[in-house]
Amino acid sequence: MRKAKIKDDNGKLIEIDIEKFKKHLDEYHSTGSSLHEENGHYFTVDNDFRDKIESLYEQK
Repeated sequence: MRKAKIKDDNGKLIEIDIEKFKKHLDEYHSTGSSLHEENGHYFTVDNDFRDKIESLYEQK
C-alpha cells in the first residue's frame, strides 16, 4: 500500500492509498466531472483532479 496526501473539496488534508484511489477513479470516474466520496470527504473529479492523482501515482 502506497500512501499519499490530498486535499478534499473543503481543503482538509487526508491520507489515501494512491493505488486503490487511482484504480477506483479509472473504473468509475474516468471521464467528465463527478463527485467522489471517501470516508466522509468529497472530491470533485475532473480532468485536472485526474491529472493530479496520476502525477502522485507516478511519483511513488
